[in-house]
Amino acid sequence: MDKYIVSARKYRPSTFASVVGQTALTSTLKNAIATDKLAHAYLFCGSRGVGKTSCARIFAKTINCENRTPDGDPCNECDSCRAFNAGSSLNIVELDAASNNSVDDIRALVDQVQVTPTNGRYRVFIIDEVHMLSSAAFNAFLKTLEEPPSYVVFILATTEKHKIIPTILSRCQIYDFNRITISDMVNHLEYVANSEGIKAERSALGVIASKADGAMRDALSIFDQVAASSRGEITYRSTIDNLNVLDAAYFSRLVDSFLACDVPAALLTYKEIRDHGFDSHAFINGLAAYIRDLMVTREESTRSLVDTDEATLKLMSEQASKCTPTFLYQAMSLCNDADLNYRQASAKTFLVELLLIKLCQLLSPSPIFSGYGEGQLKPIAVTSTPADAAATATQQAETPREAAPSQPKALSSQPAASPANTYTPPAAPMATRRPRTPLVHTVSIRNGSAALRQEQAEAATPAVEAPKRSKAYTTEQLVALWKDYMMLDPTKRILLNTMRASLPVPSEDGRPDIFTVTVEIETQREELEREMPSLLGFIHDRLENDHIAFDIELNQGASSPSTWSEREIIEYLMTENKNFKKLAQALKLSLT
Repeated sequence: MDKYIVSARKYRPSTFASVVGQTALTSTLKNAIATDKLAHAYLFCGSRGVGKTSCARIFAKTINCENRTPDGDPCNECDSCRAFNAGSSLNIVELDAASNNSVDDIRALVDQVQVTPTNGRYRVFIIDEVHMLSSAAFNAFLKTLEEPPSYVVFILATTEKHKIIPTILSRCQIYDFNRITISDMVNHLEYVANSEGIKAERSALGVIASKADGAMRDALSIFDQVAASSRGEITYRSTIDNLNVLDAAYFSRLVDSFLACDVPAALLTYKEIRDHGFDSHAFINGLAAYIRDLMVTREESTRSLVDTDEATLKLMSEQASKCTPTFLYQAMSLCNDADLNYRQASAKTFLVELLLIKLCQLLSPSPIFSGYGEGQLKPIAVTSTPADAAATATQQAETPREAAPSQPKALSSQPAASPANTYTPPAAPMATRRPRTPLVHTVSIRNGSAALRQEQAEAATPAVEAPKRSKAYTTEQLVALWKDYMMLDPTKRILLNTMRASLPVPSEDGRPDIFTVTVEIETQREELEREMPSLLGFIHDRLENDHIAFDIELNQGASSPSTWSEREIIEYLMTENKNFKKLAQALKLSLT
């Protein structure tokens, strides 16, 4: 019984024609041999398993072959070829620099360079993983590499060209090996399967090629693993189960759920993926890559950017035709955000589920996440129909201001608790929505004799004029709402201090619904003016009165102690209270 040999060794290329996925490079090497224009040093670069060492051996064998074929391949019949095939050729020397990387190893190699070939024209020295040589070894190798004997050819191979010193690179002809495409790997795996008498589905071979990540050697190793477990018949399902691969079928199902706005189906698919033991972060990246592939398969000119087998590419093209470019761009953006936030998230499963819910809402007519969807937001709760709201607005317009009993119960004088950190005006039907009252206030500078007044906003004529609300209220209720608003966002320090020190008071000239707010400096006035539209909306809606307005006056007199900021208070305590100062020094506190 013949001894079993793994496919990666059994089907290792022995001629340039059998090298997979490097057609342009092998053609260049064959032309150099045919024209007898050989360099004294070559550097083969590329990722693992793409054929660097195999090409080096074929090249070394071919340049010493006495009877090359018309295609430029070795004949395998001459003495040199037979010695090489038997592993007894003295003209080809291989050195593994990963384990022989010292100065002494390079000096021993340099000594061998002086030996002339026994048969054939050249002595070829193949140094694999050359980037592993030490700096001293590189320096000891420089002179010989630059000016070797005429019968010597060096072939260096590496997976990390950036680690090789520039003086070595400048002495070599550099050949960059391509990553092997999935299509080329599938074709070669199909040839191996036919040679071994194994039935293999092409889709299964596509999964193996994708798993190999561009390395033919890895693909052959995986092929042997799947063939052993499937007992000579490689199917798509057996391959997926054996390799535990998160294949494109899962992502295709998810995209169908997104297009149908089917949140439960998306969440159940994700649960199935987690039950199979897949990492959630890898799932996010896989989903993002699949959506990216859908985007490029929409156009015929960019389909070559997707490295996959033909059957999968056809299915992706059909699904991509159902997706709009906007949907794909927004979906990729959401996946990218989830990828960035994944490491910081404490509830990682929840993060992924929230991502899937957002993706399902992208094409919904009422998406629940503003900023991503293409439709209008659906109200969380509907308490009345648009017709009821229109009737209510008409009834309020026809009710006189003095008719207090017909109004809802008056607000309490106690401050009303705000349920949110930011104020959001309530939605109203478009047909009856009241226009926002334009901000009209004056700036008065107290100089003892004159006051300067300036209008700050222009009146806008709404398309549909709605009646203004005029419900009765008290000054205490307005001040309480003023305090409520200033506490909505405590991080706005200037606004908080300004509103705390400058409570509104009724206008001195007796104008109804006009209140005066006195500030001490220009910065406070500008900050309050910027916040005034939102503040007015908050108070108008809470008091149901659209006539309320504020005059902001700038006081040029002496500042009141009540306007001290927190910094000023702390500085005062540091100066006047020795114990407080000692505590601050002991705790190493400082003002920022």
